[in-house]
Amino acid sequence: MSMTRRRTTCRTVTIVAAASLLALIPAGPGAAATARPSQLQRDTDALHDDGVTGVSVTLETPEGVRTARSGVGDLGTGRPVPRNGYVRIGSTTKSFVATVLLQLVGEGRLSLDDTVDRWLPGVVNGHGNDGRRITLRQLLQHTSGLPDYIGDVVPGPSAAGYRRHRWTTHTSGERVALAMRHPPSFEPGTGWKYSNTNYLLVGMVIEAVTGHAWEQEVQDRIVRPLRLTHTLAPGNWPLLPGPHARDYQQFEPGGAMTDTTIAYLPFDGDADGSLISTAEDTNTFFTALVGGELLAPAQLAEMRRTVEVPPEHGAPPGTRYGLGLEWTPLSCGGGYWGHSGNGFGYTAWPASDGRNAITVSLHSRPGDEESEGRQLGHVADLVDHALCSST
Repeated sequence: MSMTRRRTTCRTVTIVAAASLLALIPAGPGAAATARPSQLQRDTDALHDDGVTGVSVTLETPEGVRTARSGVGDLGTGRPVPRNGYVRIGSTTKSFVATVLLQLVGEGRLSLDDTVDRWLPGVVNGHGNDGRRITLRQLLQHTSGLPDYIGDVVPGPSAAGYRRHRWTTHTSGERVALAMRHPPSFEPGTGWKYSNTNYLLVGMVIEAVTGHAWEQEVQDRIVRPLRLTHTLAPGNWPLLPGPHARDYQQFEPGGAMTDTTIAYLPFDGDADGSLISTAEDTNTFFTALVGGELLAPAQLAEMRRTVEVPPEHGAPPGTRYGLGLEWTPLSCGGGYWGHSGNGFGYTAWPASDGRNAITVSLHSRPGDEESEGRQLGHVADLVDHALCSST
């Protein structure tokens, strides 16, 4: 199967959030009102109808919070997807990590124009990779050309491979070293290609500058100030806190669903995508970030300076990438900021237009690229409908 562009090797990512509201419509003179599902619930049900085992959506607007759920949170017991349950957010982690680095820029402790070698001498080296020619800005924006390490830690996606390798751990340096066995995709600054290796290095730079692990800096600078009490960096702890839905990966088209709730530690444990959170916490983070609560105006402006994402990447048409932040246009005008993420059996898709925030969580992934592309299209439509109807 093809894995994702975020944490595995597929082309697209999703974020799961849902809002449910029953709209009452008059049934006619003298008749009782009839309840019908809201658009949000219908869009959420459409994802389940298209094969996603469990879907959860949380939409927050100035008028309040709406949620929607569909499917089940456990195929074995049939229990429902929990409200505001814990989820792995995959590459959404990158927005947190990028925010910390930009805070350090605002404090004058480093510059976006610093080279990687300035802070990590000799780490990016070999097979044409050269940290002396790559800037921190290029890491954050995926314009470095560095190869992605993910293919080296997923030796043939299969249920047996997942079970065999899920306990294997690596340090950040070991993961980067795996990537350095491959040539770059292009000369630094001359193209765009998503590479998780970039954010391993950003995490290492944060530690080099502050003397603290990136997880600690995220905790001190973002999680604690925003009171994100359900957001954590688990490191190599492979289990999800409760309550949570179970995640399922189909490793081949038409194949069985494999329970992948236990983390795949070769890529679920680092600065490129290891955070666990809830939809409410994720919405709070993106609302604060887009609203200017976490970064000074100059650094937020840098974060929102975007480049085009190539169509073959699989993102919605018109998507652009800033510094750890994606922008996607809305059909009603304007657009939203966010960063999707995924891994074996899960997808997260958070979005904020500056006034409203939504997070979509999917608890399964199909074994063929066509089905995944179609499901992600449903997610993009759900987010578009929700934000456009909330303006």
